[in-house]
Amino acid sequence: MSAAMLRPFLAYLLRGRLAFPGGHRPPSGHTVPARFAGVGVAASPDPAVDDWIIATLRGAGIINVRLDFTYGDADGPAGRLLGRLLDAGFHVVLHLLQPADAARAMPDAAAGAAWREFVGATLDAFGERVAMIEACSTINRRRWAGYTPDGFFAAWDIAWQEIRQRGLLLAGPSITDFEPPWSVGILAGLQARGRLPDIHTDNLFAERATEPERDDPKVLGPRLAGLLRMNLVKKARLLQRIGADFGVPRLFSPAAFWTLPRIGRQLPATEQKQADYLTRYLVLAAASGALEGAWWGPLICHREGLVDDGAAQYPALERITHYAAVDGALADFRPRPALAALAAFNARIPGRRYLGCLCGGDGLEIHAFAGADGGLTHVAWTINGRVAALVDVYDAATLVAASFHDRDGTALDEAPTLLTEMPVYIDWPATTAVALKPGAGLLPDVAIDVHGGKALHFFRAEGWQGIVAAETQAAARALLAALPPASLQVQRAAVLRHARNAIWSVADPRDPAARLVIKQPVKMHLHKQWLDRFKPSKALRSWSGTCELQRRGIGVAPPVAWFEKIGDTTLKQNFYLCEYVEAEFSVRQMLSAFATGKTEYAGFSDNQAYRSLAAFLLRLHGTGIFFRDLSGGNLLASRAADGKLEFALIDTGRIRVEPRPLSRRARLADLVRICNKLHWAGRERLLEIYFSALGRKLAWRDRLAFLSYDLKVDLKRRFGRKALKRLAGH
Repeated sequence: MSAAMLRPFLAYLLRGRLAFPGGHRPPSGHTVPARFAGVGVAASPDPAVDDWIIATLRGAGIINVRLDFTYGDADGPAGRLLGRLLDAGFHVVLHLLQPADAARAMPDAAAGAAWREFVGATLDAFGERVAMIEACSTINRRRWAGYTPDGFFAAWDIAWQEIRQRGLLLAGPSITDFEPPWSVGILAGLQARGRLPDIHTDNLFAERATEPERDDPKVLGPRLAGLLRMNLVKKARLLQRIGADFGVPRLFSPAAFWTLPRIGRQLPATEQKQADYLTRYLVLAAASGALEGAWWGPLICHREGLVDDGAAQYPALERITHYAAVDGALADFRPRPALAALAAFNARIPGRRYLGCLCGGDGLEIHAFAGADGGLTHVAWTINGRVAALVDVYDAATLVAASFHDRDGTALDEAPTLLTEMPVYIDWPATTAVALKPGAGLLPDVAIDVHGGKALHFFRAEGWQGIVAAETQAAARALLAALPPASLQVQRAAVLRHARNAIWSVADPRDPAARLVIKQPVKMHLHKQWLDRFKPSKALRSWSGTCELQRRGIGVAPPVAWFEKIGDTTLKQNFYLCEYVEAEFSVRQMLSAFATGKTEYAGFSDNQAYRSLAAFLLRLHGTGIFFRDLSGGNLLASRAADGKLEFALIDTGRIRVEPRPLSRRARLADLVRICNKLHWAGRERLLEIYFSALGRKLAWRDRLAFLSYDLKVDLKRRFGRKALKRLAGH
């Protein structure tokens, strides 16, 4: 960024124009534009792909497309596709851009002449048939687009002149992400030159905030993000204000997306999460009232497309700068859930009047829209991993009058019992009066894994409440009938363990050949009886801990149910149910064997075991899980189908979840526990593998943490409660 661009931003900042108290809350009363949703398209050398794209777009009800167009495209596949789209009646945003080498050469006279010739020829051929012309690309990313500030202004001047001569609609300057210094600096420069666009474009990503609702952590840092409340709604409204202040009140986001690798850093259900985020992003963007459109990026590509083309190679140039071509073969195309999610949004929200956010800011989002016929639609969801009971949000009469569609537009036969991170559309006829219950919000301390392969069903009856994982609500009711929480008791004949908790197994009502494990607290020391009154029940802690692990792809015994008696003061009337895991051995047994000098256990060499265990721990800590009780006995191991070691965690009630990878201190707190039974030579090898993957080395101060924990364990064995009981003869 040049000094000439920075000066107007500083002046804008000092005038207080970036201050926007309450800007994070969406306004109400505006109508969502009819062309609000769209997608980027690109051509393939195979002409049959044109037919497939047109048929797919029509099937999804999408008529708004953006096509990147550069030198030589008029006579190639992109020109062919453009003609097909226009002939088929699609509304095309034609995005004109220079190749990166030509952009780097600007403002050279020869480069400018070539750009002018290209723009003029393209406009003469297609200008009167497209919806608008967008000029230049990702100008705040020089590494991708190639522009210096002077080079951009020279290229823009040429495009502006050619487009104005023909009386066409001009959009730009195509800034990527929320970067007000660039927005203000460039718009101020264009205003001074008398070269403003008709529509201000910004590729308004929310990917760096992870979830669409979150405050942007890069504005003031993760710890201070809540001070400015710079969420997607506020960013859109600020960008619209910036544009209006410089004479361009119309704002359009032509492309944004979540890449699957970015999602996969934390969550394995990447395609389902992409679809969740798409719906949540578009609803929030529509609620902002600041945008004429918020379109997805590429329709077809492996990394971020709504359709997987099967071509896994990383693009030579970021697709947000130039979505140049479809790489894969037609036979390999596979629509992802996000395509259905976009179609569902496009069919239900554009053209409706936004009535407001009825519940937002505490993890539950409910946004209300009214149709032309007076019918009412709520789009409802929670932040990742959290959940709300529908009966706590709407009264029974309101729910009876409603119809429900899932994120992908499929009608639901029964009303769901839970609102989750997967959005749901709730519709009522025009005559229905709908209001939320007072205090509607999330179920306290309850975590779920909504993409874990089972549907989740909430119940509250006969003084009990909980969640059951089952294929259908009928299956959930059948499991409750077979294992009613009010009659679950410790069956001492089948008890696997009886200490502070009783743990026993029963036949699985869903599968006679399988078994379930039930856990109930039965004994509490006096101090725990007091402290635990301020915590969730033990069963809920086990359920939520297991769900937090499972939704991150960490091996666990799959959760089946959590039951607790409402208002229980004994703290013992709660049950956690999970599937029985057939493990071959525990990590404690394996590491204890290595500590005796063995170099092989259960067919695995010590080096294989250390590498497999380090990889598991790196995944655990990299997804933000601080287990806090990572003893070898709580980590079960087996040989997987591919012959490798696989692990499953049990006793998950103590975990803490961080929004980012763990700190070194938290990692060490887990590592000292898992290594307690292991000799120092084994520790050195395991920890060397672990820390080298992080680009670090085991330091002397880290060894002190292990020595300190070893001493603590030794003192506990010698003088702890159990030792005193042994001395007393118990």
